[in-house]
Amino acid sequence: MKLKFTKMQGLGNDFVVLDGINQSIALNQQQIRRLADRHFGIGCDQLLLVEKAVGQADFRYRIFNADGGEVEQCGNGARCFVRYVHDHGLTGKREIRVETVSGIISPKLELDGSVTVNMGTPLFEPGKIPFIAEKKELSYRLELPAGAVTVSVLSMGNPHAVRVVPDIDSAPVETEGPLIEAHSRFPKRVNVGYMQVIDRKHIKLRVFERGAGETLACGTGACAAVVTGINLGLLDDRILVSTKGGELNIGWSGNDEPVWMTGPAVAVFEGEINL
Repeated sequence: MKLKFTKMQGLGNDFVVLDGINQSIALNQQQIRRLADRHFGIGCDQLLLVEKAVGQADFRYRIFNADGGEVEQCGNGARCFVRYVHDHGLTGKREIRVETVSGIISPKLELDGSVTVNMGTPLFEPGKIPFIAEKKELSYRLELPAGAVTVSVLSMGNPHAVRVVPDIDSAPVETEGPLIEAHSRFPKRVNVGYMQVIDRKHIKLRVFERGAGETLACGTGACAAVVTGINLGLLDDRILVSTKGGELNIGWSGNDEPVWMTGPAVAVFEGEINL
C-alpha cells in the first residue's frame, strides 16, 4: 500500500498528514507506529488524517499518537490541518469548521501565515475529563511513589494535568510525567504540563504528551496551562506561552468562554511511503 503524505510541524510538534479524501486509508496501530517511528518510518509525534465531514462541518479531523492510539484533540495539529487543506486545494476558505472526536473546532488561516483556532470551552467536571474525584476542585493532591504532588485537572477536548513549578528546566518531566500520565485516577490517561510563571503575561511550558512522551510543544497543553494559571489568579487573560519549539499566544476570558490559540503551522516536505 502506497501512501502520499505531508510532513508538517507547529513549534516543533511534528505530524504526518494524510489525505483520506483523495486516497483510501485504513491503518492499524502497527502501521501507524511504523509511520511515526523516527528510524524505520517517517517520524512524528502524531499522525493526522483528513476526512470528509459526517455532519455539517467542512472536514473531519482524526488524530493518532505515535503509539497508534486515537485521541480526541491536538491544538498544534489543528493549525497544521487548516494550512494543509488550504495549501492542497481542498478548500478555498481561510476559516473552516472541523469535526473532531471531542466536538467542532474552527481554525482560521491568518494573512500573515499564522493560524488562530477556537479551541472550545475548557471542562472542569471530573467525569467529563475524565478524572476520578469526588467533586470539582481548583487543584488536587495526586499520590505518587515518591510522595504527593498538586495538579490542576481539566479537559481541552483531551485530558490535562497541570503542575506549577518554580523552574521549568529542572522540572521532573521525564521521570514524573509517565507516572502521572498512567495514574489510575485518569481512566484514559492524561497529558502532563509543567508551567513556570514568568509574569502575569508570560509562562514557560513543557508537556509530557499521552502516548508520545515529551514534545517540543503542545497546543492543547498550552491552553490548559493558561486556563489553570488564570483560575489560580496567577495570569491575565492574554498570555505568551514559550515552549522548546517556539511561542504561542493564548487568550481566555474565563467562565464558559472559548480558549483562543494563535501560532505557526509549517509544511516541511512531501513524499510517498510504501507500507
